[in-house]
Amino acid sequence: MLATPAMRWNGEDQANAFAAAGPVPLPLGAAGPFDRPAWFDRLAAMHFPGQARVDAQGAAAGCGAWLPLVVHRPGQLISLANWYSFVHRPQFVGGRAPDAQAMALTDLFAGLRARAARLSLYPVPEVDGSHALVCRALRAAGWWVDAHPGGDSHWLDLDGLDHASWWEGRPGALRSTVARKGKKGLVAIDIVTRCDPDIWAAYEAIYAASWKPEEGNPTLLRAFAEDEGRAGRIRLGLATIDGAPVAAQFWTVENGCAFIHKLAHVEDSVKASPGTLLTAALFRHVIASDRVRRVDFGTGNDRYKPDWMNRHSKLWRIEAFNPSRPAAWPRALNAMLTRWRNQKGK
Repeated sequence: MLATPAMRWNGEDQANAFAAAGPVPLPLGAAGPFDRPAWFDRLAAMHFPGQARVDAQGAAAGCGAWLPLVVHRPGQLISLANWYSFVHRPQFVGGRAPDAQAMALTDLFAGLRARAARLSLYPVPEVDGSHALVCRALRAAGWWVDAHPGGDSHWLDLDGLDHASWWEGRPGALRSTVARKGKKGLVAIDIVTRCDPDIWAAYEAIYAASWKPEEGNPTLLRAFAEDEGRAGRIRLGLATIDGAPVAAQFWTVENGCAFIHKLAHVEDSVKASPGTLLTAALFRHVIASDRVRRVDFGTGNDRYKPDWMNRHSKLWRIEAFNPSRPAAWPRALNAMLTRWRNQKGK
């Protein structure tokens, strides 16, 4: 059941409605942990406590659109997303035709013009058409739109490949490292499909000792991992040397896709390549055992990702300005001038 107009800004009612109906299935490997109402509920409670949540909705042609947002400052709404989010995109129930979705999303953005002077959306994916759909609906609803690539996404499209065929196509240096270091037998690998408290504690200790920056919200990440464990979606990997944890990784699997959320290793163990061996083992597990057809390495353009992946696309940052709000004009003008200067300088 679609929400009534009275429910448009009520996050609890909205989440219940969409959880009951379920979002329209996205293409294989697209629908995942960052499309679920439960993720947005946890994110709002643990990452944006005290900030007003806005669950924007629209409806047209039998289709309902939903976009979870949060108030960043008076007059500005931003994506209900953080650095753990691979994507942020509208969800739909009802009509599946692209035109119906575009019309419902246009209605959603038209309603937001009474609520905000500015919208800031990120990370909006390109590969599934979300970026184009959002920009088109915003413009149709009367917003001024400034969109530009703000990040990168790398993923593996197996396209019928089994593990052996995929591995044969990896760079020779990577395959050689895994073969040589694996043959030495120094690194022991353990993969579990539950949120094991001991392995998670080891992950947190390894992350704290690694080259990675300080964890943004470890309490939120652990709660998310526990949710995924209860649902049977988690894949936790731990590498040890002489019984001491030296590398750990947090993956999940659903809808034919594996999602690589976090990985870390202890720097003084790097000569044994425990992180690489653990990554190779987890790829083998999700391809051979879970039989996924896609692996998503999330956001970021780390130089090691292309060694494992075969696809790349942009994540878009979309800034939209309400022309009926004079407060939006200076920032809109500045954004347009900046874009013009950047294009002129190329």
